Order: sequence, then C-alpha cells, then structure tokens
Amino acid sequence: MPKQILKRDECLETWSLERIAHAILKALKASGIKDPLLSKRLARKVEIKLGVQEIVPQELVQDTIEQVLMESRLYHVAKRFIIYREQRRQLREHKAAYLDIKETINNYLDKADWRVNENANMTHSFQGLMLHLSGTLQAKYALEKYPEEVRLAHEHGYFHIHDLSFGLAGYCAGWSLRDLLLEGFNLEGRSSAGPAHHFDAVLGQMVNFLGTLQNEWAGAQAFNNVDTYLAPFIRHDGLSYKQVRQAMQKFIFNLNTTSRWGGQSPFTNLTFDIVPPKHIAKEAIIIGGVLQDSTYGEYADEMAMINKAFLEVMLQGDHHGRIFSFPIPTYNVTTEFPWETENGDLLMQLTAKYGVPYFQNFINSDLDPEDVRSMCCRLQMDLRELRKKTGGLFGAGDLTGSIGVVTLNLPKLAYLANNEEDFIDLITEYAELAKDSLEFKRKLIQENLDRGMFPWSSRYLKNGFKAHFSTIGLIGGHEACLNLLGKGIDTEGGVRLMQRVLNHLRHLTSGYQEETGSLYNLEATPAEGTSYRLARIDKKLYADIVASGNGTPYYTNSTALPVGATDDVFAALEHQDQLQPLFTGGTVFHTYLGEAVADHAALKKFIIKAFTKTKMPYISITPTFSVCKDHGYIAGEHFSCPTCNADTEVYTRIVGYYRPISQWNKGKQMEYDDRVCYNSAPVDSGTKPTMVDEAI
Repeated sequence: MPKQILKRDECLETWSLERIAHAILKALKASGIKDPLLSKRLARKVEIKLGVQEIVPQELVQDTIEQVLMESRLYHVAKRFIIYREQRRQLREHKAAYLDIKETINNYLDKADWRVNENANMTHSFQGLMLHLSGTLQAKYALEKYPEEVRLAHEHGYFHIHDLSFGLAGYCAGWSLRDLLLEGFNLEGRSSAGPAHHFDAVLGQMVNFLGTLQNEWAGAQAFNNVDTYLAPFIRHDGLSYKQVRQAMQKFIFNLNTTSRWGGQSPFTNLTFDIVPPKHIAKEAIIIGGVLQDSTYGEYADEMAMINKAFLEVMLQGDHHGRIFSFPIPTYNVTTEFPWETENGDLLMQLTAKYGVPYFQNFINSDLDPEDVRSMCCRLQMDLRELRKKTGGLFGAGDLTGSIGVVTLNLPKLAYLANNEEDFIDLITEYAELAKDSLEFKRKLIQENLDRGMFPWSSRYLKNGFKAHFSTIGLIGGHEACLNLLGKGIDTEGGVRLMQRVLNHLRHLTSGYQEETGSLYNLEATPAEGTSYRLARIDKKLYADIVASGNGTPYYTNSTALPVGATDDVFAALEHQDQLQPLFTGGTVFHTYLGEAVADHAALKKFIIKAFTKTKMPYISITPTFSVCKDHGYIAGEHFSCPTCNADTEVYTRIVGYYRPISQWNKGKQMEYDDRVCYNSAPVDSGTKPTMVDEAI
C-alpha cells in the first residue's frame, strides 16, 4: 500500500485512508448519498488499485478515485467529483495568478528582478512597471504558444528568443521616407495628414510616424537617405540656416520624448548620405506628394544645411549637456565622402565628443548603397544568395527589417560537446530549432497583421513581411573557445573555430532560405540582456562552465574579442576582420576609448584606414564621458564632478546606444568593469607618428 502522497507543491504527506474516504464522501453527499461506510469501502478499492507504490502523486490518486467511482457505476458521483476537481483547479490557478502578479509587482518595486534593468533605455518608474507587467504576461503567453521543444530550449538557455515581452509583434523595421513624402501619414478611421508641403510638416510627420510605428514593433525603427529626401523642402520654403537649425532642434527633442511603452523614447535610427547618392540623384524630387521638375542631385547645398543643423544640435546636447540617445545616425561612407568640409569636421567633433554616429563601410565591404532600397523592391530575390542587411546595427533598409531574433548559446553547446565535430552537430541541432521558432514567429505575426493588430504597419508595408529577415545570432564565441579548446578567441585556434562556426551557420541559413522561402540573416545580435541571462542559467546548472566576469557572469557578445583582451586597436581590427565580414547583418566594431578624442584629423584617418584596409561593415567610436547637472559635459569617467563634487551620470555605449552605466543590468556593469579601452595613440597628435600614420 502507498506510504506517502506527493502533493502538487512537491511536498510529501503521509498516506491517509481516512482522507481519501472523506474526499469520496463529499462527492457522495453532493449526490444525495450520506453513507460513510460506502466511502470507506470505495477508499480501500482506491488503495488496492494503487498497489505497492510507496509514493503516489496527488493527481494519480484523484484519477484512481474517478476510475473506482465509474467502475462502481456511481456515474453521478463521479461527475460530481470531476466537477469538484475542476473547481479546485480553477481556484488554484486564480490564487497562483494573483500571487504571480503580486510577486511581479513587488519584485519590480524592490528591484529584486534583474530584468528591471534588462533594457537600459527604460527607467524605474510607474510607466516602466506597466510595461514590466504587460511584458511579463505577453512573454508567458507567447512562450506557451511555441512548440514545446522551442520553449524548453529557451527556458533552459540553449538559445534565447529575443523580446518575448513583445512576443506577438515583429522585431525591427526600416521604412520608406519616399512613401511618406508621397502619401502622408494617415490611416482610415484616424486623423489623417496628407503629403507634407513644408519642411516643418515633414519633420513632424516623421516624428509621429516613428513614434506610432514603434508601438507596433519590439525594436528599432529606421528611415534612410534622410538628408537627401528632405533637402528640397528647404529651397521650396526659402528657409534660412537659422530656421533649419531651429526645426532640427525641435525634431531631435521630439524624438527623445517618452512616447513609447514603458516611458521609453522611440528607438530610432536615421541614415544620412551627406552627398546625393548616385541611385537617387537623378530621381524627381517630391513636394506635397507630387513629383517636381528638379532632381535630388541638385540639392547638395540644402543637404549640407540639414547635416550641419543636425550635427550642431547633437553636438550641443540637451540643457544639461547630456547626450541625445536618439536618433542613432548612420553615415554611409563612400570614396566620395566629403571629409574636408565644414560638415566633415562637425561629424568628427560629434564622434570625438559623444561617439554618437555609426559609420557604414561602402568603400571596401560587401555592402551596396543601393541595397538600402533594392531590398524592398526586389521581392523575387535569389533565395540561394545570402543578402546583406543594411541600415546600421539597429536599422534596416526601406521596408525591410527582422521579424524576430534567436541567439544561440555557444558556450553551453561547447561545454556539452565531446569534441569539435560534436560542437558543430549541436549548433546544427539548435540552429534548426531556432529556424522552427522563427518560422512559427513569422506565421504568428502575419496572422496578427491579417487580424488588424498592426494597423499602421499594415498601411505602410505594401508586401507584408516578405522582405523581412528571420534573424539567427550567436553569443559567447570567446567563452565557447575556452570551454571547448581551453583557449580563447584571441588565439589562432579560437579564430579558426569561430570561422568554421560562422561559415557553417551561413551554409545553414542559406539552406533555410531555400527550404522556407523566407529571408534569413546571420547577425551579431546586440544581446544587451541575453549575455547575462544565459550565463546566469549556465552557471546555476554547471559549476565548472567557463564564463566571463568575476562573481557576476556574462558572455562576450557574438564573436567579439573579450573586452579586456587588448589596448591595441589595430590588433583588434585585424582580429575582427577575420570574423565580422562573415556575418550578414548587425555586426559592428566598437572602438572603446577612455575619453573624448582631441585630434579630429587623426580620428578621420583612422576611420578611412579601417574601411580601406578591412572589410568591417560598421564602425563606431565610443568615448566615455560624464554629465554633471550643474557643470554639464565632462570628458572621461568621473563618478563625481571635479568642480563641485556632486554625483554625475557616467555614459558609454552599452551595446549600440549610450545610456548611464547606473541603468545597465548587472552583467553589463561587470563587463564595463572588465573593459580595457584602446590606446589613444591612434588619435593623439604629437611629434611622433601616430599608429594611423604608420598604417598609412
């Protein structure tokens, strides 16, 4: 006979025949039978049926009671017992739901949940609590919708499904500014604006567009060729530079207001051409939704005004000298890039002081400027060909983007592998599962689009998600090498292993495109919270797995060098040039510097040399700086103001954007502590030749 019952909460209780009889008697009484002897006789039958098991689960006991009642032809009693079980189940679920909500709120208020700081763009506030609650609920719902194998792989950290708190929506999107100029910002049944006729009107429509569309997507929203398309409005309106600058200041401030879920600013990316690009220069300009007689190539002077105004406002910062986190500007660097101009100098000043811009390599990479638009036009693409995703680390080409991202946990797979071949087999297995996850996500958000859940996206996406990528990323290349080879990615063996991994994943994603008919890209995902989450899971499961961090574990982003590997920027560039061009999206080389750069000429030379001598798709310059409420911008890391000793905000790039270090999650704060800045020799002036000069 049984000795113990295993309760639903995993507790053990001593077997009691009397309690079984009492439960049966309740069902008997509900059916009008008040016979305690019958209940005891039925309880003994239950005990006999359970046999010699010493520990029996509570659910099995109740199932056996139902069976005994049915076999005894007490059908009405069995029905009452089944109803009783269902009522108890609902009561438990309601109680659990209440306790879960209570715990979620308390953990947020007390900052006991690390996910409170998962996203450094969101502050601890009532708005943040609202997003945390809705996001937690949506994440649970979305995860339950996935196939069980996919859900378990995410929960146990074999890979990470990004943005589950927005699990019913797509990831990031690039939009056609040309379409906005032709059609205006409008939707049936809503207040509608026609095509803009004036400069301030088009800027207002861009702010409204990006802010509105942001709420239908999890991640970044992008416009491309911004200066090219806006330039004709300046001549049309007869604006002075002062008027252009004032309009641009209003535009930037408006983009940084908290108009997004959770008290966040919209995550926006704008791409600038500086000079009219060849593939647009001969097109007729658009004013008021109508094609005009002149072409975009005739408005270089007005483009210069826009760029000067944008750069000056970004360079000035806000009222306290604080950086504008958005929009993140990406500059398309071609061989004709006008470095030796006023705007070229302003761009270097902004880069040196705040590190805001991204630079996109159209000199020596596999990127093509025309891909920014061709992705949305060429829907009959060769699916055997892996396409490069344009538009910056977070941006995307016109009417393209990503429906979702899954990041493979390389350190775990390396730890579990017996050898290199086993490692590759595990990558294949979980990449296949990631593909299944992304195909499910694509189907899910397409159904939601068809249901009208994303009315604005539906309005402006002419072909749905056909030109949007399914994105597979990876994390912890360095730690994977340590776990499998016993040496890091900063060794020849580590580079060789990661090259094999990337080429294998390129082959797999190419096959997925042919198999599914959907676009796939291999991305060095930013992984702001993923690097900490996956390392925490693994450290709890495997005491001897190798992770970075002293006390607080984290994994190094993608196949990047560990943040403390070297202070030699050219050695780092040479190393990453062997790996980054193998990705097909979202990879960038961050040049971490201790403080603002003094020598702008050397900085310019460095960027040109990096793009000429490597195939690096994107580069950022990342100085660290501090902001005092009273004394404004301070170069370098100063946790207290050198002038008044007040507490400051210390800013640097967390993954792809700047936020105060105090708002980072614990894993990223640990990574910052480990970070070694690159030697300032490449950008210092002096009598000795700089590293850039030597490279030239």
